[in-house]
Amino acid sequence: MPLPLPIRVESERVQTRPLDAADIEDLLLANGDDEVTRFLPYASWRSVDDGMAWLERMQKLESAGTGTQLVVVERASGKAIGTCLLFRYEEASARAELGYVLARRCWGRGYLLEALSALISQLFGSRALRRLEAEVNPDNVASCRLLEHLGFQNEGLLRQRWTGKGASYDTRFYGLLADEWPAAPEPRAAVRHAAQR
Repeated sequence: MPLPLPIRVESERVQTRPLDAADIEDLLLANGDDEVTRFLPYASWRSVDDGMAWLERMQKLESAGTGTQLVVVERASGKAIGTCLLFRYEEASARAELGYVLARRCWGRGYLLEALSALISQLFGSRALRRLEAEVNPDNVASCRLLEHLGFQNEGLLRQRWTGKGASYDTRFYGLLADEWPAAPEPRAAVRHAAQR
């Protein structure tokens, strides 16, 4: 059974919804920025064709039932400003891994904090998941801080876990349980958000 997700999650300034091919041009501004993709396992997009190849990979992931790629849209402009990936879904354990990307022009404005808070509330509130996980390069301080603001616990360091872009690197492993998630999360201080990994 595929990962059960709400179709659309609304919050004050952003909405999170399924990815569409029409979003690729907007997302090129994020994924084509070397500073944004610095900690991601893939190279920066150089064209819309790169984005379409990525979209095809995301559609295969969704078809396999192990994950789904969502887009974060700024409500004021209607533009896609980032993405949230839920992947490595395991139905029997009701858990999945979380990844995210945000365009640099939106860093420091609390958009990802807002989007992820609303999404996590839906996932845990509907009982679709009981655990979320995330792996982050320890050098990605902004991403670690974001997860900690959301209540994720640092569960350990995995040494030389991944190899990418010509180097091996450690990851911090984070986990968040549905039992730990507040029914109505208090507003949290905005943090400068960078892409995970």
